[in-house]
Amino acid sequence: MKLVRLLPTCLIFATTVFAQDTFPGLQRVLTETEWKRAGLDKLTPDQIGVIDAALIRYHAVETKSIIAAATAITPPEPPAGATPAEAAALRSRFWDKFGLTKLANEDWRRQPPMSARVTAWQGANRFALDTGQVWEGTENITYEILGQDVVISARPMGRFALTLKDGSAEIRVRRVK
Repeated sequence: MKLVRLLPTCLIFATTVFAQDTFPGLQRVLTETEWKRAGLDKLTPDQIGVIDAALIRYHAVETKSIIAAATAITPPEPPAGATPAEAAALRSRFWDKFGLTKLANEDWRRQPPMSARVTAWQGANRFALDTGQVWEGTENITYEILGQDVVISARPMGRFALTLKDGSAEIRVRRVK
């Protein structure tokens, strides 16, 4: 519950820290070619100032609505007298909206590692296992894994890591099929 409220606060803080204090002006945002193609070189400085002011107002309204939406995200409270199973189902449906059901319900440390043999490459970073599964490296696979026995282990946030049987470094992977 605290994490749900803390995350939007962190996002808001990050956007305010990294955001510029003032709008640099439309002329600095556009390239000279874009400036001329838009016909803005024919406007007076006052007219350009009106456009800049409108952009600043629009950005302020959008930022406020994003902040309001981010701080309004809270999981629903189970009704009084709900069984623990009903309360868990209600929380699960909330996390489903964000695709985080597995994160809320499972502990990645309890998932046993999978051992298999790599049977074929199916692309630059995609490979097939003897189990029929197809996996893809989310980072470059620098090892020769064709014909090798590999271990794929669960990691936090629904991620997976591949290691060779000889204890090589981990490579982050995701299941394709």
